[in-house]
Formats: sequence, C-alpha cells, structure tokens
Amino acid sequence: MNQLESLKRYTTVVSDTGDIEAVARSKPQDATTNPSLLLQAAQKPQYAHLVDHSIRDSADDAGANRTEAFMDRLLVAFGVEILKVIPGRVSTEVDASLSFDTEGTIRKAHRIIELYEAGKINRERILIKIASTWEGIKAAERLEKEGIHCNLTLLFSFAQAVACAEAGVTLISPFVGRIYDWYRKEKGAEIPADEDPGVASVTRIYDYFKKYDYPTLVMGASFRKTEQIVRLVGCDLLTISPELLDQLAKTEGDLPRKLSPEQAKKSEAGRIHLDEKSFRWMHNEDAMAVEKLSDGIRKFNSDARKLEKFTEAKLQGKP
Repeated sequence: MNQLESLKRYTTVVSDTGDIEAVARSKPQDATTNPSLLLQAAQKPQYAHLVDHSIRDSADDAGANRTEAFMDRLLVAFGVEILKVIPGRVSTEVDASLSFDTEGTIRKAHRIIELYEAGKINRERILIKIASTWEGIKAAERLEKEGIHCNLTLLFSFAQAVACAEAGVTLISPFVGRIYDWYRKEKGAEIPADEDPGVASVTRIYDYFKKYDYPTLVMGASFRKTEQIVRLVGCDLLTISPELLDQLAKTEGDLPRKLSPEQAKKSEAGRIHLDEKSFRWMHNEDAMAVEKLSDGIRKFNSDARKLEKFTEAKLQGKP
C-alpha cells in the first residue's frame, strides 16, 4: 500500500489544481481551483476549446461587462470539466476584490451557481470559495441558508475558524503551508515536523469542531511537503497539489491516523462565541493571521487581475 492509498482510508483527498488531466490522474474525491491555477491551465493548448467556448458564450450575456462575463464563464467551464472526472464537488472562487463586500460576494455566488445550473450541474456539487473575512463569513452564512454551500479560504486564525463554524458554513480551508512559512521566516530556520505551527493550527480547529459537534468540515490546504500531510491523517479533507499527490503515491507505507472525533472529544478547549467586535479583536491579536490574510487577499487579487488581462487579450483576438 502506498501513502496516498493509506491516506484515503481516513481522509477525503482533494486535488488542488485547474489542470483537468492532473485531476484525472490522481483520482481525488473533490477538487479546488483558484484564479492563478486556472490562468496556468487556460494557457495550455489542450484547454483552448474551453477558452474559445467561454469567449463565444460571454457574448450572450446582454448588459454584462464582457471581461467579467468571460471570466465567470471560464471559471465555470473548467469546473464543469473537472466534475466530469471526479465523483464529488469542485470549489469555484469568488474574486478576491469582493473580500470586504458581503452583498457583492452574494451576487457573484448567485451568478456562479446560475451558470453551473445552466450547464446541468446540481448546486450540491459546487462549493463557492470565499475569503474568511468577517464580510465573507456573513455572505457565506446567508448563502448556506439558500442551499448554496461554501468553502471559506485564506483561513489562518482560530477566530476565523470559530466564526465560520458558528455561521454554519459547509467547509473551511486552513492554510498549513502559509502559516509554516510565516513562522519559519520569523525564526530564521526550518521548524521540526513535530512542531509545525500549520499542522498544530489545523489540529486545534479539528479538535474544537468535533468536540462541540459543529458540522463544518475541516480541509487542510496549502501544503509545502508531505511531512505536513502525514501528520494530519484523519482530517475531514486535505486539498493537495498534484506534485505532492504523486509523491504520496510513489511512497510505500501505511500511515497511522492522527486525528479522530474520539480523540477530539478529550480536548480541554473551552467553547467560545464571537460577534463582530470579538471576532475582529481575537483575529487582530494573531499577528501571523492578520499579515497572512491581507497578503493572501492581495495575492489572490493580483492573480485574478492577471486572469483578467488574459481575458481581455483573448477578447481582442490576441494570442
């Protein structure tokens, strides 16, 4: 048995890519995408037909901004194709420029779902991916009540996780690798695997959710190395790059379960409740989370603007 097969016994494996062929190779249950991954995929010759179809179809969006309409259709076009090769769900991301706009996020989520449903895809197979700001969490809370399921991303603090659980979101994506990066930079040296702060963050969140029976699922994300993955075996889901999935598949070994609801029930963590003021204060007390959330939003926005430029060039007929 290889490590990937062993991992799948306890954890739902999710592929983190826009490359449909890579998804098909790794045979995950679910898949996640973001603008930077889709930009890379959209420039590959084998996906030119999806770009062409999105250009054609966006012309039918009367009254819409053509560039925005094309980007929406491209996101969904890749999502539809990914869903053909996986049995589960795909996460499609709301533009990072809407991270502090609750109403704008809800409108964009409605548009994404509308396009998927026009393509005969049931909304149960879609997760709307939203940044874990207070505004994003409030948008997700309203969307969940409409039956639109959400994946709250760019999650770095315990405050973000608790607020998401209290909002009843379907899934959260705490970023293991980016947390590790911040602490490694602060320390100026590599951190031993057993002391990895990113792994510790996901473990704390998982234990808290299971102890207090929150239905919100935990999906560790943003991994830098397989050592981080093997320490989170048993987490509800893990979203992993094709490169790390390949490494796990090529490594023999039976991975022991590290996280379990039974173990989580033994946690001594006290229950907390957060309103907007207490959320903002608690999040602000975590310097790493404040820096990485703002940095993540800027980077995701930059990636989206690159995709936008790609879009504009395609609409003008440029190669």
